[in-house]
Amino acid sequence: MSLSVPSIVLTAKQREIEELNRVMARSLLVGATGHMIHVLQSERGASSIFLASSGQRFEDTRRELVSDSEAVERQLRNLIEAELEDSSFANAKIISLFAWVLLGLDALPDLRKRIDKHELTGSEAIAAFSRLIAGLISLIFEVADAAIDPDISQLLVALFNLVQGKEFAGQERAVGAMVFASGTCSELPCERILHLVDAQDHHFRIFSKFAKAPIAAHWEDIQNAPYVAELRNLRRLLTSSTIDTALDPDLSDTWFQCCTDRITSLWELQCELIDSLQQRCTTLIAEAERGLLDSEGLIKALRDNPPAGAGLVDRFFDPALPVEQSLTFVAPGETGQRQAQSVIELLQAQSRRLANMESELSSARRALNERKTIERAKGILMARFSLSEDEAYKRMRTTSMQQNRRLVDVAESVLSLNELS
Repeated sequence: MSLSVPSIVLTAKQREIEELNRVMARSLLVGATGHMIHVLQSERGASSIFLASSGQRFEDTRRELVSDSEAVERQLRNLIEAELEDSSFANAKIISLFAWVLLGLDALPDLRKRIDKHELTGSEAIAAFSRLIAGLISLIFEVADAAIDPDISQLLVALFNLVQGKEFAGQERAVGAMVFASGTCSELPCERILHLVDAQDHHFRIFSKFAKAPIAAHWEDIQNAPYVAELRNLRRLLTSSTIDTALDPDLSDTWFQCCTDRITSLWELQCELIDSLQQRCTTLIAEAERGLLDSEGLIKALRDNPPAGAGLVDRFFDPALPVEQSLTFVAPGETGQRQAQSVIELLQAQSRRLANMESELSSARRALNERKTIERAKGILMARFSLSEDEAYKRMRTTSMQQNRRLVDVAESVLSLNELS
């Protein structure tokens, strides 16, 4: 490459387009991953009822959902293969997650056969599906954490928390359906419902913070939907029942349907977020490609946008400019009634824009990092005290409420104590 300004600015723009194309490819991967999560959630819910009812319910529905899962799985495998063929932009964590996800997908046929033969309990089947889904969600998490554009980061953070909240809603559907189908209320599943509701609320709060209109408006519509009110009534029935209380098995269908209606609405929100992500990528790529076709424009933009302070120096030492105007800036091409803008005002406005952008990006990364901290602390408690994931989370949450501390602060304390031991 010749060392000239035109060749350098063109190379910079080409690199920008390559990076944006990688972001677009990642958005397609995120979309397929989210779709895989959705179909597995449906299959998990139907499988839990099938097993809890000793095969009397949802046999045909489950087989249809298995076919849906297999079709989406083929699409996801193709996208992972394409990503690995050009893995120069992928970090080691993402590539390792590909392996973990493929390991889980490879195990699905055997899992389904064991469900067919009733070799698993409903709880064991739910756990098996949930482990694979957790790996898929982690993949979305890592992609979100690697984003560099503030708007894309904000969309990905909203998407990650929506998907995670939706996963807890899917687990709630499966656990509740299993309890109703069994005809008896037991302590552990009912306690798990409370935990899952709390976890959903946490992630949906973060999602609503980062979601923008019209997605935020759609979210409010879901909150006021009739099936959400019905779900709340069924939740109260489960969580207020005493141990070994007899339940109407037919309510498993009612529970499953209102949960499914809610999850379907969440899936529509998820698709809207994916569309917004891809539209943002398409817009950025189109802008960059237009710039690439205009080499003279790129050089002009370079000249018109000097490093901070360069323009001020030129004006200050311009002998034709009165001293009292040397600290006043007028943008090129400004005419008419617009008044000159002081350099201080200009810098203040620019600082505000940069501060807002940095604030959005920092908020996005903080939300992701807090989630990582909580997951790490939960893993330490599980390993040290032989706790289940629910028990570890409940222990941290109880400490958080008793000490009036944020959950992430409790998690950081767990990590600190682990380092000292």
